[in-house]
Amino acid sequence: MFSNNDEAVINKKLPKELLLRIFSFLDVVTLCRCAQVSRAWNVLALDGSNWQRIDLFDFQRDIEGRVVENISKRCGGFLRKLSLRGCLGVGDNALRTFAQNCRNIEVLNLNGCTKITDTTCTSLSKSCSKLRHLDLASCTSITNLSLKALSEGCPLLEQLNISWCDQVTKDGIQALVRGCGGLKALFLKGCTQLEDEALKYIGAHCPELVTLNLQTCLQITDDGLITICRGCHKLQSLCASGCSNITDAILNALGQNCPRLRILEVARCSQLTDVGFTTLARNCHELEKMDLEECVQITDSTLIQLSIHCPRLQVLSLSHCELITDDGIRHLGNGACAHDRLEVIELDNCPLITDASLEHLKSCHSLERIELYDCQQITRAGIKRLRTHLPNIKVHAYFAPVTPPPSVGGSRQRFCRCCIIL
Repeated sequence: MFSNNDEAVINKKLPKELLLRIFSFLDVVTLCRCAQVSRAWNVLALDGSNWQRIDLFDFQRDIEGRVVENISKRCGGFLRKLSLRGCLGVGDNALRTFAQNCRNIEVLNLNGCTKITDTTCTSLSKSCSKLRHLDLASCTSITNLSLKALSEGCPLLEQLNISWCDQVTKDGIQALVRGCGGLKALFLKGCTQLEDEALKYIGAHCPELVTLNLQTCLQITDDGLITICRGCHKLQSLCASGCSNITDAILNALGQNCPRLRILEVARCSQLTDVGFTTLARNCHELEKMDLEECVQITDSTLIQLSIHCPRLQVLSLSHCELITDDGIRHLGNGACAHDRLEVIELDNCPLITDASLEHLKSCHSLERIELYDCQQITRAGIKRLRTHLPNIKVHAYFAPVTPPPSVGGSRQRFCRCCIIL
């Protein structure tokens, strides 16, 4: 049946249209193997209609520019989605050919393609007007010129990732949002030159924005983020971790303007307090994930408000929140989210947490993972009791050093802290 004879039984019994439909469900590797079976299957497997979505990440070490060029010529206008994530050998010339041949591309992932420059975005701007999602993360040669080009030629752009493109400034953001007002997701992690003025442009021109990542944008302050809150009422996910200048004013602005907020990541924002989180919890009832690591001023009061007002909470990180006690965990364990929603809780380096907290979490039947590194009052016995109620839970913990026995024969045995994953 699978001989080189093009008159094999399967080719006689099934019409080419049906074979082509079957091939459309195969991945890239399988299609390439099928192409080697016979001349007839080679034609079917390499038909452009089967190559609408391609992910070459698994081949990143081998992919060179000529491969991308050949794919683009084969697929032509059929190609809608292409991932070249991590393809270090692909540069501007290959992507110029790609853009010219694949004018219907909608989703393009170039994350980690470090050879590309502004020339690639110019090519995309000239030929790929239907582009909706573009990932340029870690393409460190990208500058404001790329954003200007995308603004001029890709008006349908909805999602853009330029994380770690640290040459981008407010001028590039201004140019981008003026031409791409339909942006729904913008990832600016590690764009260290961005200031509040860049956020003011986003707030003024991107009313559809749902996701914004500003992690480690160190120059951002309350002024810029408040503008985002007031202009982007549909915001559902905000990451401002590492933006150490922000204060409770941001939490108040989110509570007043962004009731649909589901994800908030503010790790290492040490100026945030219970007052701000109280306003947030009382107004943002759809919160599902919160990263509050190293928000060192928060106390049990924040957990009380979350337990009352946030019934959808699934993931909560409180690592290095050293004022949290068993009483706060007790309220959380009795809260609206506890029984069916809460899946992950991180309590690393919370020195006041004891085995009593684990008792309070026994009713959290959806709990999948708990982090307890350097919680020195947590014991093996406490973890064991928790697991009798939640047998599938993963517990990550360090235990304090065991007190060594008296020295024997002039020598002293050393004991070190151990990590367990239960």
